[in-house]
Amino acid sequence: GRGFAFRRKQKIEQQYRKLLKKRKQVHSQQGDQFTDTYPEHLKHLYLAEEEKLKKQRRTPDNSVSSEEKLNKTADVSIMDTFSSRSVVTQEKFKNKTSNQKAKEEYEKIKAEHARKKEEAEKRKQQREEAQRLYKKKKMEAYKILSKKTKKGQPNLNLQVEFLLQKIQQNT
Repeated sequence: GRGFAFRRKQKIEQQYRKLLKKRKQVHSQQGDQFTDTYPEHLKHLYLAEEEKLKKQRRTPDNSVSSEEKLNKTADVSIMDTFSSRSVVTQEKFKNKTSNQKAKEEYEKIKAEHARKKEEAEKRKQQREEAQRLYKKKKMEAYKILSKKTKKGQPNLNLQVEFLLQKIQQNT
């Protein structure tokens, strides 16, 4: 009866008691932590703050008079009797179900994807337009620079004119 399992059980019980002792020490230290550990030169400030907090706990809502409280409760009861359906529908709109939240999230994501797709399409069109204009200019330059005379020599007159136009455009 006093084999391995018995010793293991005793060890677990000992660890449990040890843990309980540690917890008691921690709780006692936490309790002592807030009592009289204030520095002497600031002790009066901490005590005044503590008293102020105690007073607030005793009287949490003195700013609203009892007449105003009665008026508010009367207004609420009147609203409940006359427009109970509107109050219920307002609560339904305020408290959305998880399905409604998921649908809204889905719609937001869908709109974001559509917006990104439109932007990508615009960028693609702009890039294609820029490439088309570039190819057109390049082709015109090629036509001018590749012209030949009757004997098959390059036409230097046209090439110089092209370079002059290019310089004038850049300045």
